Amino acid sequence: MAHTRIRKFNTKDTYPEQKLDNDLCQTVVAKGTMVFVRGQIGQDLDTSASVAIGDVNGQTEQAMANIEMLLQEAGSSLDHICKITIYIVDPRYREAVYRVVGRWLKGVFPVSTGIVVSALARPEWLVEVDAIAVIPE
Repeated sequence: MAHTRIRKFNTKDTYPEQKLDNDLCQTVVAKGTMVFVRGQIGQDLDTSASVAIGDVNGQTEQAMANIEMLLQEAGSSLDHICKITIYIVDPRYREAVYRVVGRWLKGVFPVSTGIVVSALARPEWLVEVDAIAVIPE
């Protein structure tokens, strides 16, 4: 493979009720310097268990903790995030979600895009955050 792929998984294990069979990963390090982190939600990456069900703040905290952990596994950190995309299922969650993300990324100044979507992959998920970062030289 041309890139380093971190925490590989198959969707048949993550979403057994959906009868999918896609090979994916949580993070890709491309050309040794660019890090692409898959959308993170209120889910424990080690157990695949949903956490903070019904709690948008708790789900955002878990998503950001996952991003921090995945970036560290890739050799990067939150300080090196260049771009984030935030997906929420209700526009009323925006302020709460952005407060949590803002605490995690204070002083980082990434480009940010926010999108309101009708649903995420599971009905209990309220927010999803993906990130693009670099590995420092």
